[in-house]
Amino acid sequence: MAASAIPIIDFQKYGLNVTDPKSVTSDVLETTAKEIYDAFSTIGFLYLINHGIEQRKVDAMFSVSNTFFDQPVEEKRKSARVQADHGDHGWVDLESESLNPERNVGDLKEAFNFTPGHDGLWPENPAEFKSTFVSFYDDCRDLTDRILDVLSISLKLQDRYYLRKCHNLMGKKGGATTLRSLYYPSLPESVKPGQVRCGEHSDYGTITLLFQDDIGGLEVMNTDDRYVPAKPVPGAIVVNIGDMMQRWTADQLKGTKHRVLIPEAEVKKHQSRQSVAFFVNPNSDTMIKCLDGSDKYEPISCEDYLNYRFSLTF
Repeated sequence: MAASAIPIIDFQKYGLNVTDPKSVTSDVLETTAKEIYDAFSTIGFLYLINHGIEQRKVDAMFSVSNTFFDQPVEEKRKSARVQADHGDHGWVDLESESLNPERNVGDLKEAFNFTPGHDGLWPENPAEFKSTFVSFYDDCRDLTDRILDVLSISLKLQDRYYLRKCHNLMGKKGGATTLRSLYYPSLPESVKPGQVRCGEHSDYGTITLLFQDDIGGLEVMNTDDRYVPAKPVPGAIVVNIGDMMQRWTADQLKGTKHRVLIPEAEVKKHQSRQSVAFFVNPNSDTMIKCLDGSDKYEPISCEDYLNYRFSLTF
């Protein structure tokens, strides 16, 4: 497959369907590790299939999110985002973020963020909103651990569990990994100049797991510096590298820019769009130092790096 295309990687050998991951030896994962490395060192994106997260759980996340976002603003505001204690929990209002600051206008999207250990107010409706988020976070965390193991193998680290250990506070105090449900409402009749649904950006952290609906719209910059559609693949998770991992690997792996533009098709302009992202970050106190010993980038803590990146967005 050309390096300019987003490859599909089969994770059957180490997905959540494998009840005892420690029984799978590293040599069994070498082929999968190479495929993942090839994807992440070129286009920086891949589709992961046979990952083990049940489709019914994905559907439940989309369903409770849709019910929440469909409520009046006054109701959603009761669980508005609280940026305190390094947390970012709660509802994010329409146009309050600009992921590409050069556009000078807010993105046409809403969101709800959940970072365990830093959470605050939860919506009362739907009643199963919190339990669905918590359960889905746990599934994403468990799958992420396994992806990080295979990444450690692909980077030829001596300890296959090295990256997993650097993220062992996921879901606990001191962890910075966030589950975010995103909602792109049907477009207004008038869109501000330069406004998009999600501006051009690369993610900040280690990796991102992205679950898409069937509407599409995500575009990824390929190795030819052209944006190409990352069309939804049934049952697949889109996984991509973030800038912190690019820094950590001294540019071996690529944090790639991506965006969600205003759709050209008139029918899609009047359709809402949803996605769910699991933004993976190391423990807050983890020092991001080039794994190859090159010192290409100065060491920086995860917390300091994220604070710097967030300061440019909000």
